Amino acid sequence: MRLHPNPPRLVTVIVALALAVVGVVYAWPIESLVPLLAPLADIVASTGFVLDQQTGFVCLFASPAVLVVGSLLPGI
Repeated sequence: MRLHPNPPRLVTVIVALALAVVGVVYAWPIESLVPLLAPLADIVASTGFVLDQQTGFVCLFASPAVLVVGSLLPGI
């Protein structure tokens, strides 16, 4: 059985880009951009997660993983 990768859907690309942006801003704290993501931090804080450097690295490494999963699994 061979895998036939498909191009990921637009929503998958948008999610991957959003994860990459959050990851870059929080993994290497860019002080001028952190206040711009404060509303996102408030939304995420209501679920019990904290946006910090560790979460930034997780988001940064999850971004390409989302693209890989989106290209290998149909409909994602």
